[in-house]
Amino acid sequence: ISPQSWMMDDQQGAELCYPQLLNSSCRGIRHPRTEAILSYALLSSIAVLTVVLNLLVIISISHFRQLHTPTNLLLLSLAISDLLVGLLVMPLEMVRFIETCWLLGDLMCAMCDIIVFTLTSASVGNMVLISIDRYVAICHPLQYSHQITRSRVELCVCLCWACSILYNGLILKENLRQPDRYNSCFGECVVVINYVIGTVDLVFTFIGPCVVILVLYMRVFIVAVSQARAMQTHITGAAVGKVRITAVKSERKAARTLGIVILVFLITFCPYYYPSLAGQDISNSASSSAIVTWLLYFNSCLNPLIYALFYPWFRKAIKFIVTLKILEQYSSLTNIL
Repeated sequence: ISPQSWMMDDQQGAELCYPQLLNSSCRGIRHPRTEAILSYALLSSIAVLTVVLNLLVIISISHFRQLHTPTNLLLLSLAISDLLVGLLVMPLEMVRFIETCWLLGDLMCAMCDIIVFTLTSASVGNMVLISIDRYVAICHPLQYSHQITRSRVELCVCLCWACSILYNGLILKENLRQPDRYNSCFGECVVVINYVIGTVDLVFTFIGPCVVILVLYMRVFIVAVSQARAMQTHITGAAVGKVRITAVKSERKAARTLGIVILVFLITFCPYYYPSLAGQDISNSASSSAIVTWLLYFNSCLNPLIYALFYPWFRKAIKFIVTLKILEQYSSLTNIL
């Protein structure tokens, strides 16, 4: 290829992405071919893993009748939101991260961010509902069957999704009304959340849920420990040692699960909300935005591991799905617990 042809191709590429600005003032940095291929491979693997894990949760809970419980309905809602992140959001964000130009138009840019914010809020809301469910189950076991019914859980899940759509539609309505307001040239996809709206979002989507989850899980942990110690005081003789070992293991397991839930949530969400904590605007054009955003999305891949893989029934359900026993007649009536 001659230098003249290369320059013409380069100019055509610039005109395709930035016809209104033919200089290189907002030209994106092109990734080397090898780096782009590796990036596509890595991010595609994360997206596929997210879809597969959450799809396994959805199939398991939907198919087996024994799993049609209020708690599992919450896990199902969480898995649906995380599945949509892997199916819709991750592929679009992968292209935006690797390619130098946004080729899907300004309206799709704004819609993409509304979908991202809505699914993230729904995921956080589901985690709060799960913590409330566990709090009632552990701290008020006699009242659980009366307070946490399937119809109430379905209503709460519907409200969670409706509020997420309404709330994020309101805070991003200006971006939807004028999707190219922050673009410096044609071919960019820039969304900016000013620090006022970012602070409101910080309270409702991060600080508030964090406080609720921390308080409820700490209460659950304290009650679980006190119940384990109460069991020790009522048993004497040779059985005491065995019960004590079991109680210690139970305490450690509860502490480990609590730590994983809170630590993963904070690790994946804190970097994203740091600008709001620092009183700055949130923008997807920052150099560190891609890493922070993908860390947030990675939470959707970890959620099924945290909330589902700790359950023995999930491992048993995976075997049924992988071996295709799920296609057998009356397999939905299998004792999966």
